[in-house]
Amino acid sequence: MTSLATIELDAQATPYMPMPAKLVHAEQFTDKERFFRWELPTELEIKAGQFIQIGVMGVGEAPISITSAPGKRTSIDMCIRAVGDVTNALHRLEVGQTAWMRGPFGNGYDVKQCEGQDVLFVAGGLGLAPCRSFIAGVLDNRDKYGDVTILYGARTPADLLFKDDLEEWAARKDVKLLVTVDKSDGQWAGHVGLITTLFRKLTIDPTNTTVFVIGPPIMFKFAVLEVLALGIPENRIYCSLERRMKCALGVCGHCQIREVYVCKEGPVFTYQRVKRMREGI
Repeated sequence: MTSLATIELDAQATPYMPMPAKLVHAEQFTDKERFFRWELPTELEIKAGQFIQIGVMGVGEAPISITSAPGKRTSIDMCIRAVGDVTNALHRLEVGQTAWMRGPFGNGYDVKQCEGQDVLFVAGGLGLAPCRSFIAGVLDNRDKYGDVTILYGARTPADLLFKDDLEEWAARKDVKLLVTVDKSDGQWAGHVGLITTLFRKLTIDPTNTTVFVIGPPIMFKFAVLEVLALGIPENRIYCSLERRMKCALGVCGHCQIREVYVCKEGPVFTYQRVKRMREGI
């Protein structure tokens, strides 16, 4: 009989072999999104923007962004939306039960690259999940960065994710947090409008600012236009194409954009690179 110890060892030797991960904390964020914290059998080195292939035996696996701070970790956080067989099966797991993981995958982004600069995060909807890793990487070494601004938009107040984090960021004097919802519930006292309307409240130094834009395609399109209008060059605007992931190994071709396998070369790219990919340059 194969022991868990053998499975763990094999998982480190090949990207095809999953390792067991124990669910140690779960919290329902919204009707569709749930927060998970997984205890790992071995330490993993994580970069912001990377993802994990996570699954339930007999059901399948899915690529999910890591929301934890980058670095060496023996546990990782995820925010998973229930949209299919695998994610619904994960939502049914209880604390103490086991899922199976492969990874981490993707090149991710080393936040040390923008040390000494101002940093602007623009996250829409579930895009706050992967963006949280970037934010944590910067805030854990706050003295190494300039101004830190976070823009976050959701459809309604009920759709806001990571509310504890939002409260913590809002309370910090060294972070500027602006939150908006597309539609108020009648009790919401904050800003109402698309995330692009928050840009009117910004004062940015385009010569010394790195920007991360993560969210649904329609939000990304218009948010990038706002960022470009601020004078930020295309090579200092970063985005994640993690929605296109599937096998994580460049085998299935699901994530291929022209000659680029997003799961292997990304999912984090500069907007300059994304633009070239779309144009076939």
